[in-house]
Amino acid sequence: MKLLHAADLHIDSPLRGLASYEGAPAQELRTASRRALENLVELARAEDVDAVLLAGDIYDGDWLDYQTGLFFARQMSALGKAGIDVYLISGNHDAQSSITRRLRLPGNVRVFDTAQPQTFRDERLGLAVHGQGFARREVKDNLAVRYPAPLSGLFNVGLLHTALTGREGHEEYAPCKVGELQAKGYQYWALGHVHTREVVCEDPWIVFPGNIQGRHARETGPKGCTLVTVDDLQVTGVEHRDLDVARWEHLRVDVTGAEDLDEAATLVAKRLRDLPAERLHAVRVSLTGRTPAHLELNRERERLVNQIRLIATDLGALWVEKVRVETRPPDTPGEGTAGLLADLQRTARELRLDHGRLHDLVARSELLRKGLPADVAERGGIDPGDPQWLTRIAEEAMDLLAAMVAESRET
Repeated sequence: MKLLHAADLHIDSPLRGLASYEGAPAQELRTASRRALENLVELARAEDVDAVLLAGDIYDGDWLDYQTGLFFARQMSALGKAGIDVYLISGNHDAQSSITRRLRLPGNVRVFDTAQPQTFRDERLGLAVHGQGFARREVKDNLAVRYPAPLSGLFNVGLLHTALTGREGHEEYAPCKVGELQAKGYQYWALGHVHTREVVCEDPWIVFPGNIQGRHARETGPKGCTLVTVDDLQVTGVEHRDLDVARWEHLRVDVTGAEDLDEAATLVAKRLRDLPAERLHAVRVSLTGRTPAHLELNRERERLVNQIRLIATDLGALWVEKVRVETRPPDTPGEGTAGLLADLQRTARELRLDHGRLHDLVARSELLRKGLPADVAERGGIDPGDPQWLTRIAEEAMDLLAAMVAESRET
């Protein structure tokens, strides 16, 4: 028996602010979630799977366009024509939508109850799937504790939308412990909600497949589903399969030793060329390391960004979303040098360690923030209320001052 386990499709998830990025492949990114679902259907048919397990968040919040639901229904119908049943639970995003509850899905889709756990069994396959969907967006109850005992002589799957005891970047919905899932006696737990692939446990198998398509720069790397092979009621294979059509990447490029901006850009170009060419890549680039070019990279950021984007254009299906300069000067000059700049450097070092003073300083500069150009404000990344952001800005300021001190000593 073969099962395909996927979750967090987030079909037609909005990509806010994308239009403000120069050269952004907006259409390709907007349709990526649909193309990824088409890849899922194609994979299921090619692998001749017996069933598809969808662990919640099919849609993305309170979607209002009925076309989103119709597209999903058409894909499920295609699976039905191939003789493949689908087992589906609603997640927190699905529960937000009124259209979700009104949409009629094809007969091969088994949608689980949201009021209590439910079991679907397929005696022909020797399969029992237990699950419960979300009735509302915020489910703080432990749903798993009420799941039924396993059915003897069948391969038992638990379908659950949860963050377990918590995962970074995800609300702690339907919380439960790994030990509670193990105690149920199921052979496989098909989880959803967490967008990063994770094999939590192998005895029994407890798996987050991750989402099928990255939606933004924080959802990097391969995205897809998990193919589960079962023989004699035992899991004999668990494989990740890529489904994404546009892949987000964060390249950290060490430019240590680069003498100028052009040399740094050459090092970035080498890393960009190493990316596989079979799909669109949306890339965030961070330059790191100690380099004599530190001051030039900061002073001429626009030229740096344009040069890197020009390189990306020549490489084909590649878009550079953002370039960050996180370099440092080769060394830090001694205290007392270059007068005023050294004093400013000491102040920046003190501010870095004092969040209260940092908040106070930024609060007084709120008028400057409000005066930002609309396209800059739309892109985000400016958050005076975040201590980590404040600390990073203070560190960057200190490094710039250090580079200026070094430059002043040379002149």
